[in-house]
Amino acid sequence: EDDLPDADPGLLYPMLRRMEQQGLVRSTWDTGGAGPARRLYQVTPEGVEYLHAWAVDIRKTRGRLDRFLEEYQAQFSNTGDEKDVR
Repeated sequence: EDDLPDADPGLLYPMLRRMEQQGLVRSTWDTGGAGPARRLYQVTPEGVEYLHAWAVDIRKTRGRLDRFLEEYQAQFSNTGDEKDVR
């Protein structure tokens, strides 16, 4: 089980439409199944490039946060001021 919140359709679908306008995803209608037609989304090659660049940015940010937490722990782990240093 993950700790991710459920996606809010009121936020998700407008975001997907914006991503489609930007060329990051494309959609098609699935009319083959029972029930109403459904829109299916697929990541485009441009979307994959964007995702890779985003992952690089996240890694850089994570590295900076890790360095901050290491320094924080080094400064406060022996003072008794912090209750939950990990």
